[in-house]
Amino acid sequence: MTATPPPSRAAGRAATAVERASTALGRLRRGRLLHPAGRSFVGETVIWGTPGPPTGVALLDHPGRYRTTVRLSKGTPTPGSWPDVLGLALRLHGDGGRPFDLLVSSSGAAPVLRNLPLPRRRFTGTYSTITCYRAGRRRLWLAALADPDSADLGRSLATAVAATRTDTPRLVLAVASAVGPWRLVGQVSLGAQLSAEEDAALAFDPVRNLPPELRVAGPLAWLRDQTYRGSRRARGATAQSGGSTATTV
Repeated sequence: MTATPPPSRAAGRAATAVERASTALGRLRRGRLLHPAGRSFVGETVIWGTPGPPTGVALLDHPGRYRTTVRLSKGTPTPGSWPDVLGLALRLHGDGGRPFDLLVSSSGAAPVLRNLPLPRRRFTGTYSTITCYRAGRRRLWLAALADPDSADLGRSLATAVAATRTDTPRLVLAVASAVGPWRLVGQVSLGAQLSAEEDAALAFDPVRNLPPELRVAGPLAWLRDQTYRGSRRARGATAQSGGSTATTV
């Protein structure tokens, strides 16, 4: 799926400028432009199905089990356990074709706060997509929420890695409308850490790597598209680069 850019030529030129600027900045940084500090893991996602009215997205509405690559990251990044906008990226691998890349940032759980990236210290908490998706006429937000029965991921990337060495940390996946409550649809589990080389090779595309019924919406969708495109180009990565080859956690 692709994001629909603003219709004017001026906006098209702006999008090109954003991509070129993102490429240049990524080359200066010699790595990821967005969320450069992170750790990646083997994972598994279990979808239980959507309780209540279906979303119209088959992957969310029907039970399934997916091999997953998980990346935890810091946005700025700040050192150690200092507050930052924390990131959680999931790549759900299907049996074939395009994967589903879900990128969520630390936020609040309440309707107003799910639209805002909020700095925090702990990696166990609420992560939301910030901007919405559209499935037909429906507007949807997706999130990963803390599992109260899971091992704590702690306050730093180092403590998150340590948690995966002694346990299998979990987060709960959820979907909501603009003002509705979160509806729990599944669970993602974190397993063994991937190597630094595997983490560096991993690249996500949260705009195009989507289920066929889902598309990114909102006025900043085109900006996000160009920024990620430029960042990947700077690294010589593609929209489907990297990912765990393991079958389970």
